[in-house]
Amino acid sequence: MSTDPLGDLPAEEMRAHLHRMADWVADYRENIAARRIVPEIRPGSIRDGVSEAMPKNGDEMERIIADLDTAIMPGIVHWGHPAFLGYFGSTSNGPALLGEMAAAALNVSAMTWKTSPAATELEQVVLEWIRELVGFPENFFGVVYDTASVAVLHALAAARERAAGDVRGRGVIGRDDIPKLRVYASDQAHSSVDKAMVMLGLGEENVVRIASDHGFRMEVAALRTAMAEDAAHGWRAMAVIATIGTTSTASVDPVFEIAEVARTYGAWLHVDAAYGGAMGALPEARWMLRGVEQADSIVVNPHKWLFVPLDFSALYVRDRESLRAVFANTPEYLRGDAAVGEDVVNYMDYGIQLGRRFRALKAWMVFRAFGSEGIISRIREHLRLAESFAERVRRSPGFELTAPVTMAVVCFRHSLPGMSAAELDEHNERLVERVNAGGEAYLTHTRLRGRTSMRVGIGNIQTTDAHLEQVWGAINSLAEQQNDTTA
Repeated sequence: MSTDPLGDLPAEEMRAHLHRMADWVADYRENIAARRIVPEIRPGSIRDGVSEAMPKNGDEMERIIADLDTAIMPGIVHWGHPAFLGYFGSTSNGPALLGEMAAAALNVSAMTWKTSPAATELEQVVLEWIRELVGFPENFFGVVYDTASVAVLHALAAARERAAGDVRGRGVIGRDDIPKLRVYASDQAHSSVDKAMVMLGLGEENVVRIASDHGFRMEVAALRTAMAEDAAHGWRAMAVIATIGTTSTASVDPVFEIAEVARTYGAWLHVDAAYGGAMGALPEARWMLRGVEQADSIVVNPHKWLFVPLDFSALYVRDRESLRAVFANTPEYLRGDAAVGEDVVNYMDYGIQLGRRFRALKAWMVFRAFGSEGIISRIREHLRLAESFAERVRRSPGFELTAPVTMAVVCFRHSLPGMSAAELDEHNERLVERVNAGGEAYLTHTRLRGRTSMRVGIGNIQTTDAHLEQVWGAINSLAEQQNDTTA
C-alpha cells in the first residue's frame, strides 16, 4: 500500500481502485450468464489457495484485486446467473449495488436515532413504503432484521412474554407458574420455527406440525383438533404460524380461518409472508393476504422477491410495545444517545442487535429506481415465466406437476416405467444433481408427501424465456439419458 502505515489509501489511489472495482462489478453482471454456475473444485481448495497467515506487511491493492479473480472466484456459486433457479432466485441489481457501496462508505450504526438520524428515519420510510406496497395493515410497526429466521425468533419471544408472563425479568428456570407452551405450524412451515423454539428454551418438541391439504395448505380442522386436545391436557397455545408462500411449494395457508382458531385459544398469530408477501403488491393477488389484519406479527423478506439483495427482512407487529417489553435495554454508555419523544424510534429497543447496518439505504435506492409499478411488473413477469415452465411440464410425457403453481415456484417430477417409488425418488434427485453438475443451470429438490420432486424458483430480473428453455432442454436430455441406461 502506498500510504502511511497509520493512514488510509490516498484519495487519488482510492478513486482509481474504486473505478477498477466498478468495472469489475459491471463486467461480472454483464457477463454472468456465460459463467459456469457451480464451481468444479474440491472442499478446501479455496482455503488452500489463499495465504494461511495474515501478511505482516500490507499487499498492494492491485495484487489483492487480482487475487479476487484467481483465488476467490473459482469457488463462487453464481446465484445471480439467470439460469440459477434454486431456492427463490437472486435479487441482485444495479441500484442495490450502488446503495451497498454508499452504505459501506458511510458505515453508520442504526441503533439509535442520535447515532444516525438518516439511517433511522430512512428505515421508517422504507418500511412504510413496503407496508403500503404489499397491503399490510396501517397500524403495524416495522423493524428491519437480517432474515426471517431472526424475525420469527423476535416474534415468538414477544409471544412467549405474553403467554408466560415476565420471562424477561424472571426467566423460565425453576418456575412452576409457567404453563406448558406450544406453537402450531403446518407441516410445510419453515424450519426456522424449530430453531426459534430451541433458542427460546421452549424445545423443538413443542412445535406441533399440522397436516396440510392437497394444495399443501394448513388444514384448519386439524389445527382446531390439535389445539383442543392440547388444551384438554393442560398445554397452552403460545402461537400459531400461518404461511403465505411456503418454502417448498409457495402454498398459501387460509390465514383468516387460522386466525379465528388462534383467537379462540388466545394464541399469538404470526404470519410468515417472507416470500409470498410480495404478491400483495398485485391487486389480483391480494386475496392471499386475507386475514393478515388479524395477525400479531407479519414478516416479509424484500430480499426474496422485492428486489432488495441479501440481507433484508421486515417484521411488522401490531403492538410495538410487545417487542420493546422484551428487548429494550439502555446501558449507561448509551443513555445520552437514547433520544425520546413521540416521533423518535431507537431501533436497538426492538431486537437483540445493538450495532445495526444501514440496510434501508439499498432498499430506498431500489424502490426509487424501480418504482412500485416496476416492482409489480417484474413480479408479474416471474409469474408468467413460472406458468410457462409449468405448461412445458404439463405437455411433456413422463413429467407431472406435484403441487399447484400459485407463485413463481414450480414443483414437478419425472417418471420412468417399471421404477418403484424409491427408485423414482432417486431418479429425480439424480436428475437435479446432474443438471447442476453441468454448470449451465441450477435446480433444487424437495420432498412432497414423502416423494422427491424437482423444484424451480424464479426471482432473477435477468431470467428470460430463453434461459428456461435452456434449463428444460437440459432436464429432458438428462432424463432421456437416464431412461436409456435403465432400459
